[in-house]
Amino acid sequence: MAANPAYQWLSALLCYPQADLIAALPEFQAALDEWPTLSAQRSELQALLDYLHRHDLIELQENYVATFDRNRSHALYLFEHVHGEDRDRGSAMVDLLQEYQRHGFTLGNDELPDYLPALLEFLAHIDTAHAQKLLGDAVHVIEHIRVKLAKNHSPYAAVLAAAVALSPVTPQPLIEPPVRDMDEAMETFGPDVSGIEPLLKPAIDTIQFYPKSDFQAACKGASA
Repeated sequence: MAANPAYQWLSALLCYPQADLIAALPEFQAALDEWPTLSAQRSELQALLDYLHRHDLIELQENYVATFDRNRSHALYLFEHVHGEDRDRGSAMVDLLQEYQRHGFTLGNDELPDYLPALLEFLAHIDTAHAQKLLGDAVHVIEHIRVKLAKNHSPYAAVLAAAVALSPVTPQPLIEPPVRDMDEAMETFGPDVSGIEPLLKPAIDTIQFYPKSDFQAACKGASA
């Protein structure tokens, strides 16, 4: 099955707002009007596009930083909401990076593998069936962040809601880990990915988007 461009559309909307994003808003509007895959969240996504159109760039950037950088409960680093300081976090990060590398996908400078816009960008470059499998693994974390954003009335919640709607799996609740330190992960998984090549493992079937203690319980809940 061909790749789904809606993932790239969602990825771009979740990135730090730049002038090129604002200039491309008419293209985003056209896609929202035309793509049936986004129809379920059309009104919420329209509200986000209106928000981006209504505010000047500096204000958008300040609001973005306040939303995602200064409020860790909204962090777009998926494993930050799952593994905390547990060593499983490093293993999950390597597994996800390996998945990217197998498909020839290269992260941008300073990007960590579990950065949600990066994951969505990756899903836009692989076939839809495989993308849905990975999204089904990650959807529980994405929904967890969406709920936090919605409680704070953030227009960005619409993007995560659209991603959740694309998943074939119903999201299950997460148990929140302790406060995390992203600096340690950045030092380990910084821009030079060649430094962790020796850590890569054989191909895996599932990226560990759960704490191990909760994985089986979540799977049982999904199948109930």
